[in-house]
Amino acid sequence: MTYNEVLNEAKPFMGKYCKACPVCNGKACGNQMPGPGAKGSGDGAIRNYEKWREIRVNMDTISENKPADTSFELFGKTFKYPFFAGPVGAVNLHYGDKYDDLAYNNILVAACAKAGIAAFTGDGAVEKVMSYATEAIKKSNGIGVPTVKPWNLETIKTKMELVKNSDSFAVAMDIDAAGLPFLKNFTPPAGSKTVEELKDIIKMANKPFILKGIMTPKAALKAKEAGASAIIVSNHGGRVLDQCPATAEVLEEIVKAVKTPDNTMKIFVDGGIRTGIDVFKALALGADGVLICRPFVPAVYGAAEEGVQCFVEKIGAELKDTMAMCGAHNLKEITRDMVKVLF
Repeated sequence: MTYNEVLNEAKPFMGKYCKACPVCNGKACGNQMPGPGAKGSGDGAIRNYEKWREIRVNMDTISENKPADTSFELFGKTFKYPFFAGPVGAVNLHYGDKYDDLAYNNILVAACAKAGIAAFTGDGAVEKVMSYATEAIKKSNGIGVPTVKPWNLETIKTKMELVKNSDSFAVAMDIDAAGLPFLKNFTPPAGSKTVEELKDIIKMANKPFILKGIMTPKAALKAKEAGASAIIVSNHGGRVLDQCPATAEVLEEIVKAVKTPDNTMKIFVDGGIRTGIDVFKALALGADGVLICRPFVPAVYGAAEEGVQCFVEKIGAELKDTMAMCGAHNLKEITRDMVKVLF
């Protein structure tokens, strides 16, 4: 199957929000984007997508003619590509009732592991969202990253027990979810965390900890101080705060602020990344890897494991082709001079 065929198969099952668009740019769904507590006009999601279009790649084919190596190592694991599936929770509520979280995660996590990457899984107010996700990761021998929301500390302790039972190779927290209104309805309220609170949470996790939702150099340095093993430059898909800059606009300054010879903290980025060319651009700006979230949903809804495999190979083939056309034979050879930023 082609990815367009997968999208066509998905359309009847996608519910009232996601339209399974050929180009997932945030325009058709606007402020009705899937996800509880989506706020504002959807300006951020659209900007995320458009700013990657304003970065161009510099073609240079005067180089050795040999295959591109896209292999990527993270926390002792080797992956086929430097991109992962982003976290989604409560899929039957937000995307359509063809799947619940148990079925969705069983398909996504296993299919990503089989395709040579890993899936980040979502969290939600209903406990089963996290328990189903962690069960799926355990079935895939820990190849997956459960993503815990910034609940109050007692709730996080409960979630971390599920994470430990999953044998996952890492754990994440989407700190940018602090902007979701449903978190603030908890008693005590969930949401933003101090550096000291994050230190306690990271100690509690007792495995590589990835902090998602970093949008400034200052926040990146605080994540480093807290002990995060990696950060994800992210504005939660552009749906928690209007008028944020796009992730592409802030990535390079964050990289410059935290990447030093003695710093091993990995930097990822998400938000509007839709092609292997976009992955290449992100790596050229200094990211170690990327997350792609929304397009994996219609991939699962359209053709289950085959849909995921199709999408992963599409992005991977585009990345390899871009590397070859720009003179990079492995990920370390992707350099800043291979892209031109127009904004």
